[in-house]
This record gives sequence, C-alpha cells and structure tokens, in this order.
Amino acid sequence: MNDIQGSHNAILENRRKLMLTGVTDVESFNEEQINLYTQLGELTIKGNQLHINEMSVDSGDLSVEGDISALIYGDRDRRNRLTTLGKLFR
Repeated sequence: MNDIQGSHNAILENRRKLMLTGVTDVESFNEEQINLYTQLGELTIKGNQLHINEMSVDSGDLSVEGDISALIYGDRDRRNRLTTLGKLFR
C-alpha cells in the first residue's frame, strides 16, 4: 500500500461549482483551463467561463465556478510548492 502524505478532496455540484481542498499551487488559469497542484499531485480543470472565486493559501481550499467539463489528474509525484501566482490569492 502506498504511503500517501497530505490529503485532497473535490466536491463538484451540478457541474457548475467545484470545491477543492489540499491545493498547494495554481500554476495557470484562464476561462477554459486551470492547472494546479494538490497535495496528491497535478490537477487540470477544463470547461468554459471558469472563474476562481476563492483560494486560501493557509488552508489549501479553492472554489471554482463555471461550466466544468473535466477534472484530469496527472502525476502524483509532482507537488509544486506555492509560487508567486498562488500567493496572489491570499
């Protein structure tokens, strides 16, 4: 069994509102795609009219609204630390 450190949860409501926990960094975002890192690896959110409502650097919580069409998980080993872009959402 893998020794997983940290935690991450995703709650998607009606494909319009996504609440995430365990977010460590937002690498890039626009209205069609958000690339971020969680404590368990990479995550790409795809859709239309995507908007980051809230991000708490301290708790790692992130709220996204828009027409969400896909959540794509990537490499579990890539867990970037918080960068300047992520710090903008304090």
